[in-house]
Amino acid sequence: MLAQRQGMRGLVGKAGLKAAVPRPARMAAPARSRVAVQAKRECFMWEALREALDEEMEKDPAVCLIGEDVGHYGGSYKVSLGLHKKFGDLRVLDTPICENSFMGMGIGAAMTGLRPIIEGMNMGFLLLAFNQISNNAGMLHYTSGGQYKTPVVIRGPGGVGKQLGAEHSQRLESYFQSIPGVQLVACSTVHNSKALLKAAIRSDNPVVFFEHVLLYNVKGEVGGRDDVQCLEQAEVVREGTDISIFTYSRMRYVVMQAAAELEKKGYNPEVVDLISLKPFDMGTIAASVRKTRRVLIVEECMKTGGIGASLSAVISESLFDELDHQVLRLSSQDVPTAYAYELEAATIVQPSQVVQMVESAVGPRMALAA
Repeated sequence: MLAQRQGMRGLVGKAGLKAAVPRPARMAAPARSRVAVQAKRECFMWEALREALDEEMEKDPAVCLIGEDVGHYGGSYKVSLGLHKKFGDLRVLDTPICENSFMGMGIGAAMTGLRPIIEGMNMGFLLLAFNQISNNAGMLHYTSGGQYKTPVVIRGPGGVGKQLGAEHSQRLESYFQSIPGVQLVACSTVHNSKALLKAAIRSDNPVVFFEHVLLYNVKGEVGGRDDVQCLEQAEVVREGTDISIFTYSRMRYVVMQAAAELEKKGYNPEVVDLISLKPFDMGTIAASVRKTRRVLIVEECMKTGGIGASLSAVISESLFDELDHQVLRLSSQDVPTAYAYELEAATIVQPSQVVQMVESAVGPRMALAA
């Protein structure tokens, strides 16, 4: 009754009669939006890769991790840190130092329905498993008449580090690109490392997933559980009109450093991160070439028979009439990588070389006022 009285007002008319009228309804306070804006989250690349492994293993019980020290030690770069405690020693399996055997075991597991992720402690060690990767992973779907799939991800650290010596500074892209049936992907940022690894794990194709040893401690934005990136799509990192610079992995950062210097000098380069090293995203590549009509390929791979050599050939064959200048390449020297810091730096591409090559291809430009 008290609530009813408080909700009514009495008005006295001429006859003294009390007429009850409803009180005007109060304006409701605007409700707070229940759609939470997801805060941007940053982490290191090794943490992003670990999240991808964790989330995909949680989502699909067929996903497992195989390799040297991936379990109790957490991986040589801590990409699998703590996963053996969560998923057990059978799904995060430490193996002997015998790359050909655990590669063959992983491919066999993929044939029977599992989705193994096989880590090479260093990508150079996977040369010992080249037979299994080429004759088994790449060809079994074809040679079995489609009876078997090999949904396996072969991943690990590679590239030129900091004084790791010749045998630990291998770039195996050129070795694997000629294998039929194997897909090659190179991650370069925190965001695409997680999104691409998740996509690779879900793919029914065998994927060789290249991680650069010097990018594990790069920090950046990371996506959520549902953020998955197309494995065959390149990324236009910087739009420009003067020249198309195609690159991948750590060389993305070398090129962007050079692009900042070129911009000061009045140049406007377009930078494209290939990401997919096999197959090439020819749609994105062709669109960029038609816009700028000049091409520079920058890679850490060897110049002879490298990714740049293949891409240069494809562009020259299919886009020759779109070019105003010959295709240019900057690659590592065809020599073993030295241990000495100065000699090591001399074997790989530096930003100053990118600047000089663009200047020679495009010609002089008016420097921007400070």
